[in-house]
Amino acid sequence: MISLEKSAEDAVNGRYVAGRRSTLVSIVVNVVLTVLQVVTGFLAGSQALIADGVHSLSDLVADFVVLFAAQQSRNPADADHQYGHQRFETAASLALGATLLVVGVGMLVTALLKLQTPSGPQVHLAALWVALATLVSKELLFRYMLGVAERVRSSMLVANAWHARSDAVSSLVVAFGIVGNLLGFHLLDPIAALFVGLMIVRTGWVFFWRALNDLMDKAVSVEESQAIRSTLLGTPGVFGVHDLRTRKMGDMILVDVHLELDGNQTVIAGHAIALLARQRVMQGHHVLDVMTHVDPVQQDGAETAAR
Repeated sequence: MISLEKSAEDAVNGRYVAGRRSTLVSIVVNVVLTVLQVVTGFLAGSQALIADGVHSLSDLVADFVVLFAAQQSRNPADADHQYGHQRFETAASLALGATLLVVGVGMLVTALLKLQTPSGPQVHLAALWVALATLVSKELLFRYMLGVAERVRSSMLVANAWHARSDAVSSLVVAFGIVGNLLGFHLLDPIAALFVGLMIVRTGWVFFWRALNDLMDKAVSVEESQAIRSTLLGTPGVFGVHDLRTRKMGDMILVDVHLELDGNQTVIAGHAIALLARQRVMQGHHVLDVMTHVDPVQQDGAETAAR
């Protein structure tokens, strides 16, 4: 039992260190890009580049939210949070999604107002170079952050990584809009800003809805549930499994299950089997805890009468 708890603690600490390092890298990149995009956007007269700079600014806010949530989720269980604080990460994902939604809607409104002007000024060539530099930087940042997130299995870090990818895609759209503007199609710049806003709204809604479902105790996938069931059934002494229920606790899983054991054996023997089943699940899956209920059955499968 102690080794299981120590292993879980080491995993949490490892996830925190890796996540903090990747988020600090993201903060540095986003500070530089935000200043570069917004300043260049104003000087070069590019509405799309300014919109992309605001997007980078929202990334910066998201990075600080991630750092705060990662720190809070490390706190051990206490009297008020007896299952731990892992759901701080889910709450952070919800906040990230809401932030993206607000930013995206604001950018849509600004772009639509800009489109009401039949013509606009030509964008300076410097805006294109900044958009291309942002595209490359964000794509490299995405690949780095996603690699870290998948290695430590953090949905919050995955959400933050895809936030960076959405920036890379939006920078590509911005670059096309600026090129169109330079070729004489001045309205392509605000049209590019409009597409960026739509992409941000979509990404924000996906993250918001996913986190909301996790906070409402949505079960894990059918594949993950079947894998946990198979691990339980593979435990020596377990004849059957029923009423298997799962729910997310941050990036971990809480499991409740009824185990069918030989009703003729002692309570001590049954307890040892249930303990082994719990240990196997926690070692083989991303599970925080397993609550087991023992149902006595005959070896032919007929349940014994409870006494």
